[in-house]
Amino acid sequence: QVQLVESGGGLVQAGGSLRLSCAASGSIFSINVMGWYRQAPGNVRELVARIFRGGATNYHDSVKGRFTISRDNAKNTVYLQMNSLKPEDTAVYYCNALYYSTDFWGQGTQVTVSS
Repeated sequence: QVQLVESGGGLVQAGGSLRLSCAASGSIFSINVMGWYRQAPGNVRELVARIFRGGATNYHDSVKGRFTISRDNAKNTVYLQMNSLKPEDTAVYYCNALYYSTDFWGQGTQVTVSS
């Protein structure tokens, strides 16, 4: 089992920055991929960024060049640095961990970008 606790959401003006954190506990050694998803009202949940055990990363096209995902293995924490935020980035952001073939989710953190 894996537990995920997110922090770092909030309200920011367009062009601003936020950093999300996701602390993992439990059977973390078997986590292959960790990532961030987001869901805006009326939309499906979409992948924002993910990082694999070996360090490879994937990003949604809309955030490339603005967001950076990283992990601190010593702290069992994954970060999402979000720069040049846009109003369309407004959503609830969820941390995700793929443990063997099972997805675990955090509780979500709201990110609101005002224009």
